[in-house]
Amino acid sequence: MTGSLHQVEVHRQIVPAKQEDQRTVLTIGAYDGVHKGHRSVISEVCRLASEQDLRSAVVTFDRHPASVVRPESAPLLLTDLDQKLEQLATTGIDLTLVVPFDQSRAKETAEEFIEEVLVNCLKVKHVVVGEDFHFGHQRLGNVALLQEAGKEHDFTVIGMDLVGLNGEPARDHKQVSSTFIRQALGEGELEKANDMLGRDYEVSGVVTAGDGRGKELGFPTANVRINSSILLPADGVYAGWLELSDKSSHPTAISLGTRPHFYEDGDLLLEAHVLDFNRDLYGEQVRVRFTERLRSQKKFDNLEALLAQLNTDVQTTKQIMASK
Repeated sequence: MTGSLHQVEVHRQIVPAKQEDQRTVLTIGAYDGVHKGHRSVISEVCRLASEQDLRSAVVTFDRHPASVVRPESAPLLLTDLDQKLEQLATTGIDLTLVVPFDQSRAKETAEEFIEEVLVNCLKVKHVVVGEDFHFGHQRLGNVALLQEAGKEHDFTVIGMDLVGLNGEPARDHKQVSSTFIRQALGEGELEKANDMLGRDYEVSGVVTAGDGRGKELGFPTANVRINSSILLPADGVYAGWLELSDKSSHPTAISLGTRPHFYEDGDLLLEAHVLDFNRDLYGEQVRVRFTERLRSQKKFDNLEALLAQLNTDVQTTKQIMASK
């Protein structure tokens, strides 16, 4: 997690504002990952709100809009809704409005969204978005349309440059974006992805029963089942952390793959070998954080070679995590 938790209101219904409610500085978006680029925009929202004694807000969505509009090509997610809200709570924002996104919302025009959500619900005074921001039916809404609406409804619009890792304006492949983070994770470039996120990449799931093979080999693992809508990094072995439901974090050697030494066509498994740990975790909701990629998956000539590599992986993980 980046930053400390902030007392933030979370609203899940769009209701008309009261007369006494403060006006709002806000930003809008899917905010998948809540990465450094997102935080740059939110930081500007918070700055303006503080300077002008206004309320700061993020408008985001329950269901990524692409999963409704184009489900056949929608991206896998970097964060589920709970993770996203938790990350937004570390940005200093006052309010997060979660807008349910369904077919009806997908057909709503940009102008209708502005009036219903920004004006009538949040009493918008300033909108801060990335310069490439699009919204509304067929993505016809953009910064220029927001600016035109602002003339009618008395709000201003700031279209911010997209930024690179150094926080400076950037173009093309140097930008920090959810798309480039997904690409980096898929290509095994964990360090690059974590740099863009500003934290270790993390997935959440329930520990389920496996076939016990890790225990037989002397390396018992927690098999973590991840929702199919969430992006997993490239197959490989990683050093990282396992966070339990009591919020304690434990250094962990992570294997993500199909176990090619044992199966020609196995299921994709996320297995976490928690170092120096002996406790039954079946049924527990846990989080797995990927800190460093050690190697790709491979098939070994014999069991002895596999065991030697597993010992090396565990020792390497201990060394890496001891320095964190």
